[in-house]
Amino acid sequence: MKEIIDIYKKYKEVFWQLAYREIKARYKQSVLGYAWAVIVPLLNLLVLSVVFSNLFRVPTGGIPYPVFLFAALVPWTFLSNAITTATGSIISNASLVTKVYLPREIFPLAAIASKSIDLLLTCLVLVIFLFFYGVSFKLTMLLVPIIFLVQLILIIGVSLILSAANVFFRDIENIQSVFLTIWMYLTPIIYSTEQIPESLKPLFYLNPMTGIINAYRDAILFGKFPVNLPFIYSSIFSLFILAFGFYFFRKNSKYFADVI
Repeated sequence: MKEIIDIYKKYKEVFWQLAYREIKARYKQSVLGYAWAVIVPLLNLLVLSVVFSNLFRVPTGGIPYPVFLFAALVPWTFLSNAITTATGSIISNASLVTKVYLPREIFPLAAIASKSIDLLLTCLVLVIFLFFYGVSFKLTMLLVPIIFLVQLILIIGVSLILSAANVFFRDIENIQSVFLTIWMYLTPIIYSTEQIPESLKPLFYLNPMTGIINAYRDAILFGKFPVNLPFIYSSIFSLFILAFGFYFFRKNSKYFADVI
């Protein structure tokens, strides 16, 4: 983590220029522009709410299902979009990779940062949902930045691995949507962990996003202290993935210019 912070401090201006370029390129010639960052999650929320609140009974602890779902959908959407963009970041910046000396890590990191605008907008919508459904402020909400930090560490680690692997195996960029879809359904986003059979719960908790999503719901919706055993496991796992991702990326980055 220290190496990443040092890279950011040294190349801060380049970092934000790359992030801004990614944001600008995404919404260029788009009629609705930044509104898409809100429209897409809301459409997903609408479809999933209609299906799962009517056809399936999801235990939500007394919380209206739409806000129960959206509290998990917001961080998941950020993870999915950030990893998707970061995976192709080395390839999309091939001219800079081959001609300009920069630490290669800056490209996936800037790609992740470019999704911060989307995250901010969806968080504002979530706040509106909380007010609309009468979810009161809880002191545990102040712990959300800690949960987000753990999630961000996980995102960076996965992004470093996939972006480096994608340089050598372009299939990575094509199959990542399938990977993310499977990962989503193995994470308690549209359902509750209470619905998972006791015999399968240990397997579901191996997924680091299970502890993270439950921590978000505990802190935002239920006023529970979110730092429990599953979240501690998620934190340790995320740090491991970050360390491995940085090692894997750094080891292979010296070959990027020759392969691209």
